[in-house]
Amino acid sequence: MSAFKHVIQDEAELRDILGYAGQAAQNKVISEIDDICRAFIEKSSFILLGSIDAAGRMDVSPKGDPAGFVQVMDSQTLLIPDRPGNRRGDTLVNILQNPSIGMLFLVPGRSDTLRVNGTAQIIRDDEVRERFIMQGKAPLFVIAVTVNEVFFHCTKCVVRSKLWSAEAAPDGLVSLGAAIIQHAKLDMTVAEADGYTLEDEKTGLY
Repeated sequence: MSAFKHVIQDEAELRDILGYAGQAAQNKVISEIDDICRAFIEKSSFILLGSIDAAGRMDVSPKGDPAGFVQVMDSQTLLIPDRPGNRRGDTLVNILQNPSIGMLFLVPGRSDTLRVNGTAQIIRDDEVRERFIMQGKAPLFVIAVTVNEVFFHCTKCVVRSKLWSAEAAPDGLVSLGAAIIQHAKLDMTVAEADGYTLEDEKTGLY
């Protein structure tokens, strides 16, 4: 039972309202990383990686590093280092249950984004991990993605959001430490939690 009065029930109803994509939007999808896409990936310093578990639960994980941190192994294969985080391993566990993933590549200052869909494996080969050494440390894992679909996404969402505008930065948000204390019910002060976060940023990036 929905709390809403008008819920779209099928694609016919959806298309009656939405319509259909034009020829350019329909035909822009390619099945490999070409030179244009490679150049964009090499300039990208931030991606969003979506995965799904066996029960259909979705997860989207942000990943960032210096530009070019996602390496193009060949036209069908991308390599993504899995840097230290909170050890939940949501993306990694999902890949073990369902290898399908989707990625959104962002380049600072650019309004267009690159979308890549494919299937993933978790790699432990030493020679692969050593390609991503930073501050003397190799990642524990590398996510290898076999590419199925690649296409550029239009600029409108980034333009509307003013994502890269410093003037758009909001005020009035609590700190990460304050949020975690409340959500995880931690017995510490906000100053202690914020201090831990700052220290982890200094010493735990790699």
